Amino acid sequence: MLFYLDYCMIYVVIYKNGKVHAKREQEGGLKMKKVLYSIILMTVMLMTASTGFVYATNSQSELASTNVQGELKEFKEKSSREMQDYVSRYGSQTYGMTAYILDKIRIYSIPFCFIGIAVGAIYQYVIGIRKLDVRDRGFGVVIAFVTVLVICQVLPLIFAIVVKGWRG
Repeated sequence: MLFYLDYCMIYVVIYKNGKVHAKREQEGGLKMKKVLYSIILMTVMLMTASTGFVYATNSQSELASTNVQGELKEFKEKSSREMQDYVSRYGSQTYGMTAYILDKIRIYSIPFCFIGIAVGAIYQYVIGIRKLDVRDRGFGVVIAFVTVLVICQVLPLIFAIVVKGWRG
């Protein structure tokens, strides 16, 4: 008797009287999936348990907290300076704040949309091989994230052209 695994289906090959009799067992495949998932779960738990812990003293934690407060203060000052630059560049508090927000959206939309495109591609090309409805959903997700990416990249440019060009 011989067992082999194909897409989590176990095929039992039995040799009788020189002939091959193959039998497909669905339940064995499900059992194999459970065994595989439990092995992965145990591996993750073992890796988590084997990580070391870092202990800090009070003097170090106080020093670290003041350092973090200094970094936060610098970040706040930098963002307020940047906001004032936009306000002076556009000549209005409203337009300056809008341009600042659009610039931040432009910067942060790139990694967000790339992750969305990757998830959509996985749905379309990996999971969608077996299921056509998932393939279509993956294609829709890719199209949606590409559209959002283009809008987020072009919108600050359009805003600058309209405000600077038409307002003068």
